Amino acid sequence: MSGFRRGRRLALDVGSVRVGVASCDPDGILATPLEVVRRDDDAQAVARIRALVEEHDALELVAGHPRSLDGGDRAAVGAAEEFLRAVSAQVDVPIRLVDERFTTVQAHGVLQAAGRNSRQRREIVDSVAAVLILQTALDTEKRSGAPAGTTFDGEE
Repeated sequence: MSGFRRGRRLALDVGSVRVGVASCDPDGILATPLEVVRRDDDAQAVARIRALVEEHDALELVAGHPRSLDGGDRAAVGAAEEFLRAVSAQVDVPIRLVDERFTTVQAHGVLQAAGRNSRQRREIVDSVAAVLILQTALDTEKRSGAPAGTTFDGEE
């Protein structure tokens, strides 16, 4: 655990309609859902994420990087990266990209097992997916001593 950087992190599961947000405690023990930010207006969504980063004094943002099963970029990558570029321009913390394959599928499974119907799942699945992204990143950093994923530089 010597290589683990202490500090609260926020995770983003960027979708075309909603952005799921999760957070963790400063010791990186447990990721929990924070909220779902609607993307009706991206400028407002980015402003809300900036406010969350400031409110939670985040060390960094961890964002899911959409990948296909073969590891290549999915079509959603361009739209997600465009949104992350807007976020990056508004926050003073680094953004790390981590593989998010299966997180939404896993999140639906978790919610279904908890007895949530499809309408209830749709409203919170993004924040649960963000929890899975963040918990994976935390566990990877604790295991390896290095931050998970790759740094998002915001460049096109």
